[in-house]
Amino acid sequence: MSNGINRGWVVAAAGLCINLMFGVLYTWSIFAANLASVYNWTSFESSLPYTVAIGMFAAVMLVGGRLQDMFGPRIVVTAGGVLTGAGLVLSSMFPSLTGVILCFGVLTGAGIGMGYSATSPAAIKWFRPAQKGLITGIVVTGFGLASLYIAPLTKALIASYGVFSTFKILGFAFGLLIVLFAQLLSVPSRSPAPVANATIAIAQHDYTWREMLKTPQFALLWLMFLAGSMAGLMLIGHLAKIATLQTGANMGVALVAMIAISNALGRPVAGFVSDKLGRGRTMAILYVLQGATLLMFSHFDSFATILAGSMVVTFSYGAMLAVYPSAIGDFYGTRNIGFNYAILFTAWGVAGVSGPLAAGWILDHTGGYGAAFLIASVLCFFAAGLGLVVRAPGTSRAPQPAVANA
Repeated sequence: MSNGINRGWVVAAAGLCINLMFGVLYTWSIFAANLASVYNWTSFESSLPYTVAIGMFAAVMLVGGRLQDMFGPRIVVTAGGVLTGAGLVLSSMFPSLTGVILCFGVLTGAGIGMGYSATSPAAIKWFRPAQKGLITGIVVTGFGLASLYIAPLTKALIASYGVFSTFKILGFAFGLLIVLFAQLLSVPSRSPAPVANATIAIAQHDYTWREMLKTPQFALLWLMFLAGSMAGLMLIGHLAKIATLQTGANMGVALVAMIAISNALGRPVAGFVSDKLGRGRTMAILYVLQGATLLMFSHFDSFATILAGSMVVTFSYGAMLAVYPSAIGDFYGTRNIGFNYAILFTAWGVAGVSGPLAAGWILDHTGGYGAAFLIASVLCFFAAGLGLVVRAPGTSRAPQPAVANA
């Protein structure tokens, strides 16, 4: 087993490095600002490639998750790296709104969704249920941390070469590196045998996606994921405007850097804690903190209070991206975890489109974000209640023997 565990850590490290490059999606605001100021794109136009990329990310996760379960992570992440790099490079060759939407939005968004669908499932399969939260947290931390280095790198490249040449440079570099790291990914020939754990329930068999959808627990997990994602993505998408509106100062750059840290930190910390407390309990605690913070957010009128509140909300948002893949593995087994988690991830896609748009609509019609904060807070408290009652279907707290098809 020691060789398997060592190999598992290699896969986890490779997944972390790959996600550090897929996180280019979170730095779109750097490109958008230049396209608006230099090429006179409107705010709506400059947001379209990102919106399309978010939608493609969530949609192609379904394809990637299914392919990962069938053919393994190496092929899927390699394809994701090629699509991600090609989309960025082609964006430099078709410097128009339509060109960037099709290339960055469709191709790069699809590549990120394809690759992201396979990194966590590949690592999870090497470890026991009591370690899945921590391992998932480590792998997905890369996505949250990426903006810390990609944002200043992108700014420097744009200043030296222009925005469209920057697309090309990043496309070649990230595409090549993702493909290289993908070759380190693999899955074990059989899953590690479960060991006794009083907190983590173990699925009695590996559920197919059809079996999973028939369980009421999946609906509860989906609603919980939707609520937390909507709150987190709404705040991330509007934070600079919120800060300016409530303080009168432009502090967006500093806030974005700090919430990137809290977003990333929430992933391994919550993953580790959920291995001890359980997935539902961990998210219930975080949702209560998130909901209480959002309930007070409209009264924050200084850099310190907005920073503290933003870090609580984004810490909880980042935590979800470690806890829910682990929960799917606990509830429904790991054989089909790629596709099963991709189906759950559709909640993130719905939240990624509806949350920021709803907050923008509320701002346009009320002149503030008070109603948006209230709605998001109520959703978080609702999700916290679900977290206290959700349990794995058809399982017991006692360890189960390794199933034959593991």
